[in-house]
Amino acid sequence: MDAYMEIDRNLPADLCALRENVHRFAKEVLRPAATELDRLPDPQDVIAPGSALWTFMRRAYALGYHTASFPEAIGGLGLHGLGMQIFLEELGWGSADLAISLGVAGAPFGALAVTGNPELIDTFVKPFVADRDARFIGSWPVTEPNHGSDWAMFLASEGEANRSGRATIRREGDSYVVHGQKAAWVSNGTISTHGIVYLMAPPVGGQPAGGVVAFVPFDLPGVSKGKPLNKIGQRALNQGEIFFDNVRIPDRYVLATPAAFPMVAAITLTNANSTMAAVFTGVARAAFEAAMDYSKQRIQGGKPICEHQLVQKRLFDMFTRVEACRALSRAVMVHNDPPPAIDLEYAIAAKTFCTQASFEIASDALQIFGGNGLSREYPIEKIFRDARASLIEDGTNDVLSLTGALRILDLNPVPV
Repeated sequence: MDAYMEIDRNLPADLCALRENVHRFAKEVLRPAATELDRLPDPQDVIAPGSALWTFMRRAYALGYHTASFPEAIGGLGLHGLGMQIFLEELGWGSADLAISLGVAGAPFGALAVTGNPELIDTFVKPFVADRDARFIGSWPVTEPNHGSDWAMFLASEGEANRSGRATIRREGDSYVVHGQKAAWVSNGTISTHGIVYLMAPPVGGQPAGGVVAFVPFDLPGVSKGKPLNKIGQRALNQGEIFFDNVRIPDRYVLATPAAFPMVAAITLTNANSTMAAVFTGVARAAFEAAMDYSKQRIQGGKPICEHQLVQKRLFDMFTRVEACRALSRAVMVHNDPPPAIDLEYAIAAKTFCTQASFEIASDALQIFGGNGLSREYPIEKIFRDARASLIEDGTNDVLSLTGALRILDLNPVPV
């Protein structure tokens, strides 16, 4: 990598080594796999046995990348703060879709790890950490057919309409029963083996009781999956519906009751937005680097287009925005680490800024490629499609911005 792409001259040696190793993996394994998967016409082929998805996952798991955020004490890589941002940026540079899939794979097991419950850790977390064959894949089912970004607004509003849900949980004897549907946008939805599921408790006295977070193994009776979603961008990221038909779980699988739900949801949204900011900093950088390299090769007007001032100005503006993304995503990830730091507004600022910038940079890069930018022969059209999706996923930028505004104005009535 070019030295000027790392502005921090005091970056510790271990983080420099991390960056170089993850970059090599992203270049040699992740990006080729994502490119191959992106070109498959049927999303069912993406998840078929023997596809490049599983080769990528096994190689990532073999390196322990699925445990990036897990404590070293239980066998994880123990990355946090700056180290986590560097890790995610390099994966995002390779391709956003597989970077997100790998990150989500550990979500339910990471949630169990922080409970401190020895039985849950021994039964689920340690086998996941030791997994080197991608046998365990996690998901984070939140959105529903009638609920998407308004789940984010729930954290900043007491509006009762946002507290209803199609996926519910109820107490029955000495256990709980989960019933309902999660939408087609669940990342790793149709390939996941376990999930950290956001549910709604039944009303009490005609009033909404609030949210519940539960860990659900998907081999339990009553769990079924829909078809993988066919999308314009991030096609290597499997997404699909999950159905729960009176699925019974023990009470120890309930990780947050209504009283704790706002706090847990805010921490989750903070982590998700911080992650998106780091990943799409990498996407922005990939678009900039692709355009810069192409500008040195493409001849127009008798000389490389990088010698034309209009292209030079556009490239420098792109470079500036990449560095702004990196600075903000690093600062926010360091600031909010470790929990219970939950300054959600900073994470939202980073997510909305970095994803918007990645889309604009990808658009500028495609313009530099000219007609070639519209061809699937070149990588920029995929980067452009992937970046466009980021303005919607994990909460649309518009709705997230409103949530952040309520927090900086101190108009948030829900204590988190």
